Amino acid sequence: MRSYSLIAPAKINLYLEILGDRADGYHELAMILQSIELADQVNIRAIGTQAIQVHCDHPQVPTDKTNLAYRAVELMSQQFPDSWAQFGGVEVTINKNIPVAAGLAGGSTNAAAALVGLNMLWQLGLTQPELQ
Repeated sequence: MRSYSLIAPAKINLYLEILGDRADGYHELAMILQSIELADQVNIRAIGTQAIQVHCDHPQVPTDKTNLAYRAVELMSQQFPDSWAQFGGVEVTINKNIPVAAGLAGGSTNAAAALVGLNMLWQLGLTQPELQ
C-alpha cells in the first residue's frame, strides 16, 4: 500500500480580527499568519478497507470523529466517492510536536496535511485553491 509522510507546521497569528458569523456556525476572519519551525509529522497510508483510522502519540489528541484530520478524510470521502470506492480508507498517524490547545493550529495543520496527503494518495490532481 502507498503512503506519504507530510510535515504540518505550526503557525502564529500576527493579527486576528473576527469579522462576523457565518451560516455554518464558524466565524469570518481576517488574519495575518506566520508559519514557524515547530511541526507535527502526519503519515497517511491506504489500508484497503472502507475505514478511517487515526493514531496519535499524544494522549490528549482524540483519534475518533472529533479529530480534525479524521473530519478532513471524511469530507474527502464524501466529496470524492469514486476515489473512496477505488482506493479505500486510510490510516492517519500523527506524530505530535505542536503543543495541544496552544493556539498554534496543530489540529488545523494536521487536517490540511491529511487533505494534501489524500490528494496525492488518491491521485486527485487538486490545486492548492481547490484544496483550500
